[in-house]
Amino acid sequence: MTNPIPASELIINPDGSIYHLHLKPEDIAHDIITVGDPDRVEAITQHFDHVELKVSKREFVTHTGTYKGKRLTVMSTGMGTDNIEIFMTELDALVNVDLKTRLPKEEHTSLNIVRVGTSGSMQQDIPAGALLASAYGVGLDTLMTFYTAEQSNEEVAVGEGLQKALDIPFAPYCFEGSKTLLTKLGTGLVIGNTATCPGFFGPQGRQVRLKPAIPDIIERLSGFKLGDFQLTNFEMETAGYYALGRMLGHETLSLNAIVANRVAHQFVDNPAEVVDRLIKHTLENI
Repeated sequence: MTNPIPASELIINPDGSIYHLHLKPEDIAHDIITVGDPDRVEAITQHFDHVELKVSKREFVTHTGTYKGKRLTVMSTGMGTDNIEIFMTELDALVNVDLKTRLPKEEHTSLNIVRVGTSGSMQQDIPAGALLASAYGVGLDTLMTFYTAEQSNEEVAVGEGLQKALDIPFAPYCFEGSKTLLTKLGTGLVIGNTATCPGFFGPQGRQVRLKPAIPDIIERLSGFKLGDFQLTNFEMETAGYYALGRMLGHETLSLNAIVANRVAHQFVDNPAEVVDRLIKHTLENI
C-alpha cells in the first residue's frame, strides 16, 4: 500500500483547503484559464454568466463560474516558473490526491490548463499586436534541474543547442505543449515556440542600470535554428507549464498577447486591447 503523503510535504489548511491556493477540490472546474496578473482574473470573469466562487490568497486569485453555460475556473499565478511549480503541484493534488487520506487516487484526472498572458516578439515578422499560441516552451531557468522527465530527441537537442548558443553553464529545457489544445485554440493565431526567461530585464536583454551578462541575447535566441525549429517570443511561465503538465499528466497550452516587438523596438499603444482580444478568443474556443 502506498504510504500517505506526510503533512510536511503536502500542507492542508485547517479548513481542508490546499496550502497556497487555499482551494478545495470542488472549487475548480475541469477547464482552467490562468493569468499572471491577479487583476486579469476579473477582466476575464466579467464576461461570465455567473461567478459562483471567489478566493484570494497571496498572488493566487481564483474565480469559478460559467461562460455560456460552461463551467470554467480562472486563476492567477504571479510571475515566473517558481510560482508555476507551486501552482501546478497543488492544482494537480486537488484532483489526483485524496486530501483526507493523503493518498494518490487510483484514477488519474487530466485537467485542461490554458495560460493567457503577455509576451514580446523576437522575430521581425511577428508584430506587436499579434496573438500567438506556443507549440513548444523552452525554459532558460533551472527548474528542471530538480525534476526528471522524458523528452523527445528533438527537445533534448534544442536544449543542448541553446546552451552552446548562449554559452551558459546549464542546458535549457524544451517541452511541447498540448497538441489537442493547440488544435482547439490555435486556429487563426500565429503558432510559435516560446522562450521562458527567469526575469524581465537582464534575462530578456533589457538594460536599465545593470548591464546584462549576455547583452545580445535577443540576437542569439532569434537567430537560433534547429531544422524547422525557431524561437518566436519571450515570457516567464510557458516552459514551466509544459514541463510540469507532461510530468503530471495535464493538457497545457500557452496563449500570448504580443504587446512588444523587441527587434523592431515597438510597443503597442493599447496593450489592454490586445489582451482583451486574446481573452475573447480563449473564452469562445475553450
